[in-house]
Parts: sequence; C-alpha cells; structure tokens
Amino acid sequence: MIKHIVLWRLHDRANAPAMKAALETLPALIPVIHKLEVGVNLVDGEAAADLALSSEFATLADLETYLRHPAHLKVVAFIRPLTSDRRVADYEAR
Repeated sequence: MIKHIVLWRLHDRANAPAMKAALETLPALIPVIHKLEVGVNLVDGEAAADLALSSEFATLADLETYLRHPAHLKVVAFIRPLTSDRRVADYEAR
C-alpha cells in the first residue's frame, strides 16, 4: 500500500472548507484511489499546517495515475493559488 500525504498552509484559512470539498470529490472520479481523507487543522501553532490530505493507493503506478488524472489536475489548479506552502510525503505502508 502506498500512502500519499499532503500538508498545506493557506493564504486564508477561510478557504479550507472549499478545498476540503474539492479534494473529497476525487474518489468518485478516480478509481485507483483506495482511500482518501481530508482534515482541517484544529490547533494553531507555528509548525501547524491548515489542511491535510491522507490517501492510499495499491501501487506506486496507481499513485502516478492519480497524479496525472484530469480530475486531480483540475483540483490542483483550484487549490494552488489558495496555498502559501505545500509539503508531500509518499511512502510504502505495511
């Protein structure tokens, strides 16, 4: 199982619900997504992100399919201008 984790800081935290809603449309549109969860941060802090995505894929090839999928690219185009920072980690979960 491949885990894909993304953390964002936003220019305006008021955009977090719209970003969450956009990301949550993806499992219905991209069949290779095994699991997808989006959370809005509850506790502020210097090192805190505003929004987190945790998703799972059966294989690294499925993750690559997701990353190139037109529905994903459309959400990326919506999200990118709303964010000030983005961090990603992809790893094999056991």
